[in-house]
Amino acid sequence: MLDPKLLYTFDPDLWESVRGTRPALIHLLDGYIDAGSVTHATGRYLLEACEHEVLVEFDHDQLHDYRSRRPQMVFDTNQWVGMTDYALVIHRLLDATGKPFLLFTGPEPDTQWNRAAAAVLGIAEELDVSSLITVSGVPMAVPHTRPTLVTAHATEPETVSGNPMWIDRVQIPGSFSHVLEYRAGQAGRLGQGFVAHVPHYLAQAGFPQATQAVIARLARAAGLVIPMGELAERAAANLASIDSETAEDADFPAVVQALEEQYDRLSSSGAASVPSAEELGAAVEQFLAEQDPPPDFRR
Repeated sequence: MLDPKLLYTFDPDLWESVRGTRPALIHLLDGYIDAGSVTHATGRYLLEACEHEVLVEFDHDQLHDYRSRRPQMVFDTNQWVGMTDYALVIHRLLDATGKPFLLFTGPEPDTQWNRAAAAVLGIAEELDVSSLITVSGVPMAVPHTRPTLVTAHATEPETVSGNPMWIDRVQIPGSFSHVLEYRAGQAGRLGQGFVAHVPHYLAQAGFPQATQAVIARLARAAGLVIPMGELAERAAANLASIDSETAEDADFPAVVQALEEQYDRLSSSGAASVPSAEELGAAVEQFLAEQDPPPDFRR
């Protein structure tokens, strides 16, 4: 393996200011399943709510497949006038009390996962990071009218408690953040994650209620104080918008009621799994089928 340290540069003065603070490192990379835009929205909100500076910048040109994820470019009349570039960076943020923590954001690497993970874990070791934390959203058969359920996972299972018993053992394609947490565990370092259960009929849209739920969990895990007032307002406005947009759909209330009953029943009984796909109900499938297709698919 090539030297992982050659993948990044850092701000020496800011680096030294972080030493000895045992910051949490939150990693939120775009490119994997992101129901409700939970991962992306969490990173964006933390940068909005907290003072921040770039601590580490990765040489993303070594890690990106440009033919798989092409940059958007703007052509005007007779010339190219703009290009969306990519950045894979670690910011140093300060919470509401001035406590520092780290935020790793940008596109998920396409290549050199082991080397990139070794680079991040090397940074974590040198800065004595207290834990590596990630969040995500997955589409589930849950209603938007109930509190967002969050499933936690960790390299130290004894740190996990209170999980909704809706998920048993599964095998899924991994993400870079999954690999990073797994490698952290192998290195004896604490890695944690919080997965929001997003209503699957809202999976393609932003769902601030889920973002609010996972930020509350990661803040508690990392001992951070994150201003939440703006996000709470967004969540309330989003729920009102959903109610307004579905007010004239005669079938939607029945769909939501069925999901509410299932949610309440499973929550109270501690059932080990959700019903099968067939049991989710023809009503939900019908509701999704009747929605307008995204713009890219309109004829």
